[in-house]
Amino acid sequence: MIKAMLALLVIFLIATFPATWLLMLFLGNVGVDLSYWGTLPLGILVSALIGAAASQSEY
Repeated sequence: MIKAMLALLVIFLIATFPATWLLMLFLGNVGVDLSYWGTLPLGILVSALIGAAASQSEY
């Protein structure tokens, strides 16, 4: 179970990396220098919003 949790954590970080990296680039150009760990919470939210917008749920 611990191995599965670690694997899910690694997959989660890899899945949220593109959104987090792009936010780091944007915020760096604006003048807010944040690290990966500082930008990660916003990257998680952006990844969830992109995933929700891309899903094909029908009512």
